[in-house]
Order: sequence, then structure tokens, then C-alpha cells
Amino acid sequence: ADRLLMVISPFIIFTGAFLTFIAIPFSDSVVISNFNIGLFYIIAMSSVAVIGIIIAGWSSNNKWSLYGAMRAAAQMISYEIPIALSLILVVIVTGHLDLYGIVNWQADNRWFVFHSPFSALAFVIYFVSVVAETNRTPFDIPEAESELVAGWMTEYSGFRWALFFLSEYANMLIVSIVASVVFLGGWLSPMQMINFPFIDIIPESFLIFDGVLPGIFWIFLKAAILIFCMMWFRWTFPRLRVDQLMYVCWKVFIPFSIANVLLISIWELL
Repeated sequence: ADRLLMVISPFIIFTGAFLTFIAIPFSDSVVISNFNIGLFYIIAMSSVAVIGIIIAGWSSNNKWSLYGAMRAAAQMISYEIPIALSLILVVIVTGHLDLYGIVNWQADNRWFVFHSPFSALAFVIYFVSVVAETNRTPFDIPEAESELVAGWMTEYSGFRWALFFLSEYANMLIVSIVASVVFLGGWLSPMQMINFPFIDIIPESFLIFDGVLPGIFWIFLKAAILIFCMMWFRWTFPRLRVDQLMYVCWKVFIPFSIANVLLISIWELL
């Protein structure tokens, strides 16, 4: 085994996951750094994990680890395409790459998931793709215990092994918060969602549920519901085969995502 690379790889994965939190706004004024390419930065930083996984699998000098790393790289790189194409829809409609601009657009209009049929489909594609991106069941093929012992983590134990798991759960939280911000109104309360532009159902006095502290509560509640769904999937669906996993990505999600981009562009023009 290559000792240096083997020690370094869990920290590469953890650093990628940890740095992503810089651009995530937790409320109207609770953010580490608000910059105008926030969405692009989050996608870029969440891709760093692939490098750490390949290094971990190769440096372990174990065939199970190498198989797991190759599967993980193929899976994560493939599913990043439908994720990016789904998020492009939001940029087309709102005209913003920064997450504050996206949430403010939703405050003025409606939650993006209810904007059009195409945005609802984009949310479904995004959510299933991030389950695959974070290697959760039924897409946990790189770490298939019944075939590959523990995938690229086979030769790890102790704190380094814990770092892999910490990074996996950090990534689950990140993708759920991004889904909450981009599709589900971010820190906006459900009261604001019901106020469509032409239908004013909820009186202004009910909007006391919006603000800095309630905003943190709402964004974490939405993220928690999405994480619950991920865990629900784990106990509901059996693991897919490798070819089925790739088929779903390349022959179902990517064509639908490309069609979605074209159709929502036409929708916006009309």
C-alpha cells in the first residue's frame, strides 16, 4: 500500500465536504460567505470527493478497494450531469447563480418546485441523482457489503474510516439543504408559498413565521424531511446492479434533463 496517499485520502474527501458549507446560507443573514457564483461553487466542491475516493481505493493495494473506487468514480461523475442540468433550470428561470437571489425570486413568485411541470420533474431528477451521488442505498454499489466487503474503505479502520462516514453524512446534509434552497423556498415559511401572485389566501399577520431564527428552523426542517426520505429509500428498495444504475443515469435521467432545459426555455419565452 502507498502509506502517504492512504492517510491523505480521507482528509481530501472531508475537506471537500467541509468547504462546501462556506456558500450555504442557513437563513436571511446567516451565511459564511455570500458570493455571486454560490451554486457553481457548491457543485464544484462536492465533486472533490471523487479524487479522494480514487486515491483511497488505489493506494490500499486491495482489489475490493480498487473495484469500489472505480465504481464510485463512474457513478459520481455520471450522476453529476443530471444534477447540474436540473440546477441549470433554476438559473435560466431566476437569472441568479447566488443562492440569495434564487430564494428572493421564490419569495416574490413561488417555490421553484411549483413553478412549472418541468421544475417539478427537475426536482425529482435532482433528488434521485443526489441519492446516487452520495452513494446511498439503493445506489450504494461502490460499497456493496455483499460483494466488495466495504468498497474503497475495506482497508481502513479507526478515525480515518470514521472520516469517510462523517463526509458521507455531511454530503447528505449539503445536498438536502441545496434542494431546500433551490427548489423548496430555502428559509421561507410554507405560509409564503401559499401566497401565489394572484391568490392572496394567508393574511400578512401570519408572516411572523418568517425571519432569521424561524428561517434557520424552516431550512433545517425541509432538509431533515429530505434526509428522512433518503433513509426511507434505504429500507424500501433493493440494491441495483451496476448496469441498471448506469442505464438509469445515461438513458433516462440525462435525456429527460436535456429535454427539460429546452422545454423550460420555451416555457419562459412564452
